[in-house]
Amino acid sequence: MDAPGTMTRAPHAIDAETVVCISLSSRPTNIGTRFHNFLAAELGLNLLYKAFRTTDIVGAIAGVRALGIRGCSVSMPHKESVIPLVDALEPSARAIGSVNTIVNDDGVLTASNTDYLAIETLMAERNVDPALPVLLRGTGGMAKAIAAVLHARGAEAVTVLSRTETAGAALAARYGFRATTSLPSPGAATLINATPIGMTGPDASALAFPADHVAAASTVIDVVASPWRTPLIAAAEDAGVERVSGDAVIALQAAKQFTAYTGVELTRDQVDRAARYSQATPPR
Repeated sequence: MDAPGTMTRAPHAIDAETVVCISLSSRPTNIGTRFHNFLAAELGLNLLYKAFRTTDIVGAIAGVRALGIRGCSVSMPHKESVIPLVDALEPSARAIGSVNTIVNDDGVLTASNTDYLAIETLMAERNVDPALPVLLRGTGGMAKAIAAVLHARGAEAVTVLSRTETAGAALAARYGFRATTSLPSPGAATLINATPIGMTGPDASALAFPADHVAAASTVIDVVASPWRTPLIAAAEDAGVERVSGDAVIALQAAKQFTAYTGVELTRDQVDRAARYSQATPPR
């Protein structure tokens, strides 16, 4: 496989030397595809990024290895089941027990987690106070990344809200947090939705936290990126609450992925422009 630095080519040229990166998800969107392809074209890289829907993660990862796919983004529900299928875990993935990025170096698959870095950066930028109560909804890969960031920032008053007692208790116990399957009373300063609630599809109109919880909070974080203005983000906006939407999360983590795949360090301006393009409605 060519080294990332040898991928320079006229924008949009696709040939036998084109480097391919993909994403694997049960509910793919065009956001990552547009983000990565925008940057590849702007930088003149002979790279193509394509999203795939799959329920066969074993077969898909075998294909990544066999076909020389350079990079692979991993989304729900494959972030944990992919771990036994790779050759090495970077500290970000090992600490969380969840993968969202795989880099293929001549058949050797190394996995990492760029969700952690994105959440860490955004919490710092928005001055999320770790001393105040946090209500985290979800126990999947993104929830694990968020819980790890909260712990690293010194948060202790964290409650994990989950549908199943076992999953919630396991995540909470890892960091000394509290777990519950019942919605607590309003009062958490930070509300974080790390579930598909509000995502395009059957849950699109659902609100991850009731309005009274939103009104009592100082910060609302929703990791859902499609659409970025979920019912929860809309409710936070109406209540005048500080908010972090999923498009900001996905842009930062995707930028880190792009660098891992290509070796190119992006400026914040490039990331912002790629993010705007990825969220724009394509012309018909």
